[in-house]
Amino acid sequence: MLAFRGVSARCRTRGLSFWTARVCCGTSNVWMCPENDTAESIENQGKPLNILCAPANFYSSISSCLKSYGHARKFSVQTGAESGEEESDDLEDGFSELETPYGISEEFASDENHDNELSSKPVIVEEDDLCEEGNAMEVIVEENASGENKGQKMSKESKIAKVIFTAPSSSSVSTVMDKWVEEGNQVTPTEVSSAMLTFRRKKLYLRALQLSEWLESRKPYELSEKFYSSHVDLLAKVRGIHLAEEYLKHIPKPFKDDVVHRSLLANCVVVGDAKRAEKIFNIMKESNFSISCFSCNQMLLLYKRTYKKKIADILVFMEAEKIQPTFFTYYTLVDVKGQAKDIEGMERIVETMKAEGLETTPELKGLLARHYAAMGVKDKAEALLKELEDTKTRSYCHLLLQAYGLLGRDDEVDRIWKLCQPNPFLIECMVAIEAWGRLKKVENAEAVFEKVLKKVKKPSSKQISSMLGVYADNKMLSKGKDLMKRMADLGCNIGPLVWDSLVRLYISAGEIEKADSIIGKVLKQKQGRPMFQSLILIMEKYAARGDIHNAEKILLMMKDVGYFIGVRHYRTLLKAYENAKTPAYGIVDRMKADGVFLNQDLANLLARVDSFKKSAVYDLLE
Repeated sequence: MLAFRGVSARCRTRGLSFWTARVCCGTSNVWMCPENDTAESIENQGKPLNILCAPANFYSSISSCLKSYGHARKFSVQTGAESGEEESDDLEDGFSELETPYGISEEFASDENHDNELSSKPVIVEEDDLCEEGNAMEVIVEENASGENKGQKMSKESKIAKVIFTAPSSSSVSTVMDKWVEEGNQVTPTEVSSAMLTFRRKKLYLRALQLSEWLESRKPYELSEKFYSSHVDLLAKVRGIHLAEEYLKHIPKPFKDDVVHRSLLANCVVVGDAKRAEKIFNIMKESNFSISCFSCNQMLLLYKRTYKKKIADILVFMEAEKIQPTFFTYYTLVDVKGQAKDIEGMERIVETMKAEGLETTPELKGLLARHYAAMGVKDKAEALLKELEDTKTRSYCHLLLQAYGLLGRDDEVDRIWKLCQPNPFLIECMVAIEAWGRLKKVENAEAVFEKVLKKVKKPSSKQISSMLGVYADNKMLSKGKDLMKRMADLGCNIGPLVWDSLVRLYISAGEIEKADSIIGKVLKQKQGRPMFQSLILIMEKYAARGDIHNAEKILLMMKDVGYFIGVRHYRTLLKAYENAKTPAYGIVDRMKADGVFLNQDLANLLARVDSFKKSAVYDLLE
């Protein structure tokens, strides 16, 4: 506890304080949500957190903070904070990430997940790839009336799912279920859970929601908090976060607990809605829920993608509330340190984790190896990869392919791929495509992609973006266009990951306006929200050539789609003014309105931009 208290004391001496907020019906600061044309009203109750003033050693003290924790490994948590820059996930993602070590099988290899923060490309092996099955079990499985355990193993063949699948397409789920019950069949929590799990595995969320709605209307048995948690999750997936949030308000009070709220919180994290995630987190805090570490880990995951400095806030909160970290907590922190290229900090967190009795799993070793490879620490990366190979386990081949690709070892990538080649999993195919692309072996990547096309009728957004990313990185515009035409002919669904790869493809060819037009069409046709990195990349390119008008346009676009505007945005905007040798009148007031605080970098940029202002005497002479 002393280590954490020391950090908290340093935090207080620098004038840091947490944001507290509550949802209210007043007219104080209103945050507009363009996605659904509603407004969230958030009232600040205390001094805003100026995270930019945080001491340097505060953020680097993550591992020392964690040493104060005990050995519990369960879900349990709570916390409040506010926003950051977001990198959106593919909107077709599954629920949330569980805080458990995970294994990948072909069954889950086609999940649509978010981008790789190491390479700004679609990631294959990330926390978002955690097993959907385990998550569905955690959300749905209820204790049934006969007293059977929640964790009871369910039959692989669900009777309810089977009858829904075999019903005529014109029949609604409600009609099918009514008829099934009339035939004398009994609807039990176990049978429903089995059906729901089947639908989730197949990503048939609409059918799962329709079954859930039938259960709520007919009430064949007493519904529990797990049912409402599952229903909120399905609503968020199928009909959007806003409707799920509205539904939550009407849930019976006895069931409106942390389990239901964390279901909505996790979905906000999946789609990168930082403002809503923080609002829900604050509601959980103010309601005095006994919140699980799952919720804290969701916030860590959110800030890892958006505003890393706020990770320290979550850790301080966890220490204050005596919330025990899980393996996923450490995994996330190791990833954060790796992205910051902080080898010492990364290793310190691993040592802390070991001291707490947790093992370094193959997945964690693969993560460490990737970060070592990306930072050029070849000896440590290769030592970890050798440990993985010594396990002689096929399920870790994707970790080896990814790390060897980062190391530039085409011989090793070729060797591992040959082991997988007779019958590769989709995840191995996708990692191999990226590895060959990184090694400039485009023909090899194309050969792997052809294998993907033989395994699936319609490639997923992630699979398409993997190949498209290779063309973008190797500046092959014509091949990228041909690929998109081919995928269109197959009737493939195109989502944010593919839009992002298209943006990078056109920008690599120097066609910034074309990349901009793609995002414009997506927004005009209301196909979804572009990824954060797509928009910021276009904005940075406009800024580099001093195009103030278009840089301002992209900034406004990011506000309109609901992204938080922070330091990075204004740094980019000021770069545009600097390169255009034009003063930025009123920029400080705009920053204050967006809650952006000046740091040294912004202050220096502002001073350079202010130097372009003409004096009053010069104006008179003109």
